[in-house]
Amino acid sequence: MASTFVAVFEIASFGAIIVLFVLGLGIIASMMGIFNFAQGEFVLLGAYVTYLAYAHGAPIWAGMVAAPVVVGAFGFVLEALIIRRFYAAPIVAMLGTYALGLIIRESVRGLIGGFYLTVPEPVGGSIDVGAIHISAWRFTIIVITLLVMGACYLLLARTSFGLRVRATLENPGLARASGISTPLIYGATFAFGAALAGLAGALIVPVFSLFADLGIRFLIQGFVAVMVGGVGSFIGPVAGAGVIGTLSAALPWVMSPVVADVLVFVLAIVFIKFRPQGLIAGKGV
Repeated sequence: MASTFVAVFEIASFGAIIVLFVLGLGIIASMMGIFNFAQGEFVLLGAYVTYLAYAHGAPIWAGMVAAPVVVGAFGFVLEALIIRRFYAAPIVAMLGTYALGLIIRESVRGLIGGFYLTVPEPVGGSIDVGAIHISAWRFTIIVITLLVMGACYLLLARTSFGLRVRATLENPGLARASGISTPLIYGATFAFGAALAGLAGALIVPVFSLFADLGIRFLIQGFVAVMVGGVGSFIGPVAGAGVIGTLSAALPWVMSPVVADVLVFVLAIVFIKFRPQGLIAGKGV
C-alpha cells in the first residue's frame, strides 16, 4: 500500500512539472499560432537564474521569484525583436525558435562549463504519514502548480487582460478595430508563457540539477502534450499534459524507461492520427 501511494505521488509530481511547462507552451501556441521550440531553453534560463541567485548568496526563494520575472522580461524583448516577424510563417517560426533555443542552450553550456550544478531544495526533508515518506519539495511543487493553474485560469477568464487576449485569439482584425493593441497583447502573452517556463525551471532545478540540456526532455514531452490536448483553449494543453505526464511517469514503474519513452510517443502519435484536433478541440491553428 505504501509503495503504491509513493508511486502515485511520484507520478503526480512529475505530471505537475509537465503541466507547468505546457501551460506556457500551450498559451503561446493557442494565441500566436506558432510552436515555440525555445520554450525548453526558457526552462533552462529559469533554472540558471535560480542558480545564479543562490551562488551569489541570495536566498533560494529569492532566485525562484526572480526567475519568472527575468525570463518573462527576456521573452518580451525577444518577441519584439525577433518572434513577431515569424507570425505569418509558422514553419519558419518553428525553425527560428529552434535556432534561438540552440543559441541559448549553448550559451548556458559555455557559462556553466558543461557541468552539473546543484541547488538545494528550499523545503527539505520528507512528509511522513505512518510508513509513507514523500518528498516535501515535490509536494510543494504540486501545490504551487495547482495555485498557478488557478491563477492562470482566473487571469484569462476573469480579467480585462484575459478578455483582450481571448478577443485577439478569436479575431485579431476585429480586436484591432476595437482599439486593442494586438502587438502589445502578443508581446505580453509571449512574455507570460516564457515566465511560466522560467518558473518551471526554478522549481525543478533542485530536483534535476542544472545542466545545459535540462529543457530538452520537457520540450519534446510538452510538444506532444499540446498536440494530444488540443490547441486553442486553456484546458486542452493542461489535459494533454496530465495524460503525457502521467504516462511518462507511470510506465517506467512497469517497464524499461527507454521502452516507456518510446511507447508514450507511439501512443500519442496513434491518438493524434485518429483525433488530430486533440482531446479538447479549440480554435484551429
